Amino acid sequence: MGMKYTARVFCVAAAMMGAAWLTAAAQSTVPPAAYVASGSSMAPATSSPDDPDDSILTIRKRVDEVNVLFIATDRHGKFVRNLGQTDFSILDDHKPVQSIVDFRRETDLPLKLGLLVDISGSVHSRFQFEQDAATGFLQRTIRPGFDKAFVVGFNSHQQLAQDFTDNVASLSSSIQKLHEGGGTALYDAIYNICHDKLMKEQSGRPTRKAIIILSDGEDNQSEHSRSQAIEMAQRAEVLLYAISTDDSGLVLRGDRILEQLADATGGRAFFPFKMKDITHSFAAIEDELRSQYVVSYRPSDFDADGRYRSIEITAFKKDLQVRARKGYFAPQQ
Repeated sequence: MGMKYTARVFCVAAAMMGAAWLTAAAQSTVPPAAYVASGSSMAPATSSPDDPDDSILTIRKRVDEVNVLFIATDRHGKFVRNLGQTDFSILDDHKPVQSIVDFRRETDLPLKLGLLVDISGSVHSRFQFEQDAATGFLQRTIRPGFDKAFVVGFNSHQQLAQDFTDNVASLSSSIQKLHEGGGTALYDAIYNICHDKLMKEQSGRPTRKAIIILSDGEDNQSEHSRSQAIEMAQRAEVLLYAISTDDSGLVLRGDRILEQLADATGGRAFFPFKMKDITHSFAAIEDELRSQYVVSYRPSDFDADGRYRSIEITAFKKDLQVRARKGYFAPQQ
């Protein structure tokens, strides 16, 4: 009788200890609502109690973590490369951020680069020189085994001359094979390239994704609007750089369009009036891609509702200028 009673007490105690352990384990688990699956902002999906793999821990990036690449320049336009986190103010959706996860100078991230060359009839006068300048840029910038680039020619349609590769010879050859002629659908080219190629290039760490546009900025055949092209570039977290092919010496409508495209994504537009200035523009882009900071932060009052949220990064020193993308679209649950 005493033995039976003792055994019964032992079983009850074991059951109570097991229940307490399960409760503690459940309380220590991160709430599933804090995570969702999304392109560049990520998170482990919730697992069902009946899932046989429930004990396997999946680690992915939080949906409420934002990565931003930006540069800082002085009053003379020279890059300032020795700044720290405390030198900047960061607002997300017009509110101070909840916390800074990481801040560092980033000069050695793998580069995912697209060269978008206007081959419409309007660029005829400088086309050969632009091809040579673009070839030289890729030869200096792309590091085999580390960076990758692709080349697209566009008029009323897009022509993939060379897909992602680190082979500089193949990239150079593809540029030289482009032939000009036809109308211009710039917005379609930006939209489709960002959607079809660079949206797929998402990763758990910050990456340098950029498109360099060689064009006069005029568009007469796109189905997508300028705002749609900008939105897709922002969703793909792509910097747009533009080198104007207009050689009139005037600031035309196309130049203003190129500036708007670049400004909205944290890039920069160049307006070379002489042939040699095109080479200087490519050199400035190369230098800028190696002179960036990256900040990772968690916004305040964040909802995975899919809406657009603005980003404002400013330097406390009045003589410093910061250039970064203007915002992003939150993932949607």
